[in-house]
Amino acid sequence: MTKQNLSDSGALCAKLTHATLRVLQKNGGEMRGKDVLEQITAQVEFNEWESNILPQNGEIRWRNFYSRALIEPTKAGFLIKRKGIWYLTPEGEEALKSSPTEIWAMANKKYKEWKTVNPTQGAEELDSGLTDTSSFEVPNSELSLERFEQLALESITDAINAKTAYEFQDLAAALLRAMGYFTPFVAPRGKDGGVDIMAYRDPLGTLAPRIKIQIKHRESTTPVADVRQLMGLLQKDGDVGIFFSTGGFTPDAKSTARGSHVHVELIDLDRFIILWRQFYDKLKDDDKAMLPLTPVYFIASLP
Repeated sequence: MTKQNLSDSGALCAKLTHATLRVLQKNGGEMRGKDVLEQITAQVEFNEWESNILPQNGEIRWRNFYSRALIEPTKAGFLIKRKGIWYLTPEGEEALKSSPTEIWAMANKKYKEWKTVNPTQGAEELDSGLTDTSSFEVPNSELSLERFEQLALESITDAINAKTAYEFQDLAAALLRAMGYFTPFVAPRGKDGGVDIMAYRDPLGTLAPRIKIQIKHRESTTPVADVRQLMGLLQKDGDVGIFFSTGGFTPDAKSTARGSHVHVELIDLDRFIILWRQFYDKLKDDDKAMLPLTPVYFIASLP
């Protein structure tokens, strides 16, 4: 299929799909959706039509298309969206060997196959962009829900990033208590290095595992040296390490933790948010007050 067979909207969807998969590939195959969008904004050139402001909502056209453009490649299995994190799949990696137009055509074909099996699910089938039409209907409930979820994730992320290192340390300790652990030791202010939190299954720490926790609340990724430092503190049978890092971890740090003979669990900001949501109902009221959440009920799809 050649590019001239695409309408303006189809060409834009092809461009956005290819750019999304490429950004994920260049960043290890896993990113926050917000960060993917930021990189596309900075790296991809858009023509005048794609950059126009839409009068009905004041949005830039390509930004208005973006969520809709990813329905086909997502249903085709080229990428996975999960709790605000986007993952490039092996199928998406393979698709990147083709041109943007070919990727869009493959995504449409696979989407139609999925739609045949699931006729009542997902967004309504819209123009694939392979015809001579320049209009593009932007969808309703499925995309609105996705946008609200993204806004919710961003607001929680901003609230955590606004915390001091000691405030985030208190959040980590609260999360552990909600998970059923006792936290008899939380490092006082001024202490740096070593163990920041100790967590036990019982009040006296007589039952394994005994968990030693380090906390890093910063923008930069945590290097492998810091993870190895925590490993060096796990000297007794039954010792387990947890490393909280809001800046994430370098690839070497992740691989070292996975291959270690001692158990070290790495928790980045995205995983922390998932766990905070999961155990929120088990938090004490004082702990909830440090990062309060409110559920929002939303119609995901209409009959």
